[in-house]
Amino acid sequence: MGKKMIILVTVMLAFIAFISLQGKAGELSGAITIAGSTSVQPLAEELAEVFMKKHPRVQIFVQGGGSSAGIQAVLSCTADVGSSSRNLKPSEELYATTIALDGIAIVINPKNPLAGITLQEVQQIFAGEITSWGKLGVTNRNLRNKDIVVVNREAGSGTRGAFEELVMDPVKKSLTVNSLVQAQTGAVQQVIRTTETAIGYISLGFVENVKPLKIDGVEPNAQNIINGSYKIARPFLMATKEKPTGLVKEFLDFVLSPEGQNLVTNNGYISVN
Repeated sequence: MGKKMIILVTVMLAFIAFISLQGKAGELSGAITIAGSTSVQPLAEELAEVFMKKHPRVQIFVQGGGSSAGIQAVLSCTADVGSSSRNLKPSEELYATTIALDGIAIVINPKNPLAGITLQEVQQIFAGEITSWGKLGVTNRNLRNKDIVVVNREAGSGTRGAFEELVMDPVKKSLTVNSLVQAQTGAVQQVIRTTETAIGYISLGFVENVKPLKIDGVEPNAQNIINGSYKIARPFLMATKEKPTGLVKEFLDFVLSPEGQNLVTNNGYISVN
């Protein structure tokens, strides 16, 4: 091999090595901690898993704890992102990115024959003013004289906060203290599945083996949330201390991309697009 050829090959190999190093240097790396809503958590975990497969040098840690806990974690700088299943309060001065829309379904045991109720009846049930199934027109002898078991989420839950804001606050009613309080969406589902007299509220994306009620004759589904006919709906947010930058921005850009929003719809939620 001539001297010129050796020099040319050496230069080409050096160039290839340089490009390779640049590619590695340009790969995303680092860690993100997401804390907050247990309703958002499964979706956030799936989005994080797909993002980490695309970027092996990135680690994303997803935790629950409730919307208020996640927001507080961002404010106290113990988490990079706070996931919330309710709108931010004016005092929570964070930058919010809406990643999906969700409905809150009012759910009962599948054995309960009731098909639907009015919004006013929902308000009265959860305020403790309607306490028996017979008062809702249930004629089933196993239920008509039975007390309604109201199932609530814990204080600080984004689902509870959104339910109070959308359902109870407009008529200045408070949630009854005579209720079963559950710390997670899955726990609410479990109580409803195993208690024929129970009623509760959960994210529309979690409706499985429980029976969602029509409200004022309107089914809780994506189409009715989009057209505005189903009123009990809320955003899923990812909150950051400031407008996202760096690795957090790259992740949220992925979440809002067509690929990320396909994961949103595949999980039963409504794409922001």
